[in-house]
Amino acid sequence: MTDQGKKVLLAAPRGYCAGVDRAVETVEKALEKYGAPVYVRKEIVHNKYVVETLKDRGVIFVEETDEVPEGAHLVFSAHGISPAVRNSAADRNLLTLDATCPLVTKVHNEAKRFARNGYHILLVGHEGHEEVEGTAGEAPEVTHLVDGVDGVDKLPDFAEDQKLVWLSQTTLSVDETMVIVNKLHERYPNLENPPSDDICYATQNRQVAVKAIAPRADLMIVVGSQNSSNSKRLVEVALEAGARDAHLVDYARQIEEEWLDGANTVGVTSGASVPEILVREVVESLAERGFTDVEEVTTTTETITFSLPRDLRPARV
Repeated sequence: MTDQGKKVLLAAPRGYCAGVDRAVETVEKALEKYGAPVYVRKEIVHNKYVVETLKDRGVIFVEETDEVPEGAHLVFSAHGISPAVRNSAADRNLLTLDATCPLVTKVHNEAKRFARNGYHILLVGHEGHEEVEGTAGEAPEVTHLVDGVDGVDKLPDFAEDQKLVWLSQTTLSVDETMVIVNKLHERYPNLENPPSDDICYATQNRQVAVKAIAPRADLMIVVGSQNSSNSKRLVEVALEAGARDAHLVDYARQIEEEWLDGANTVGVTSGASVPEILVREVVESLAERGFTDVEEVTTTTETITFSLPRDLRPARV
């Protein structure tokens, strides 16, 4: 096979969303202001490269607040925390910075409001994911996890007059979520929808871009980590939308030659917690293999930004 016709379709938008950008910058600014070490509960975002890079700069990642020395600086990750975690940090006199994505905070506020108003909450999401644990922690006594379509059948029977509402993890597949929600509505006809869509704009936009590319792609390469929910969803979306093959990689060196056998067109995208440098390395690696024609496929332009935590914002002159 000659290199003629070997093409890369590069998705746009891709990579960092506003929430991830804010979270990573929060840690970087904390290092600049307070010096190392700065502690972070859990991974600040689900990306191996980002975590390792911050470790090299003096960030210490911990699982729980009791691993942090009293009085130290602690950043809460982009995925959000439960009130119990916040209280634990206060008990240890930790100096906290909250890097929770504002779109996750919105879901937390919805959970609190619906719980106050007598609702039971059907939370669509993945068991064990930090975001789900944080949201459920706002109203644990009335929150019921729905993990996949099969999770609907595991829910209890509610009284006919019980008020019900569904909320969701922000990084799910839009299509998969709606299949689950439709099944929830079938089982609970009085189930109410949230006031606005919980799946974040960036998750939706990246899935739309993949859907535009996948039918043209012999192979789809998604740059992202295995513990990144939104990155893993992009692989699934690519296959469902018509890509012949799709794989998730952290780094360009993980691309296997056999994936490229017989491939003329390779789609490339990245999850919302992935820095652009990793995408560029994948594109360069493909160019070395003859895929030198790069077409950027743009489905929308993102302009959303979020302010840093107040303690890290520049002082007003």
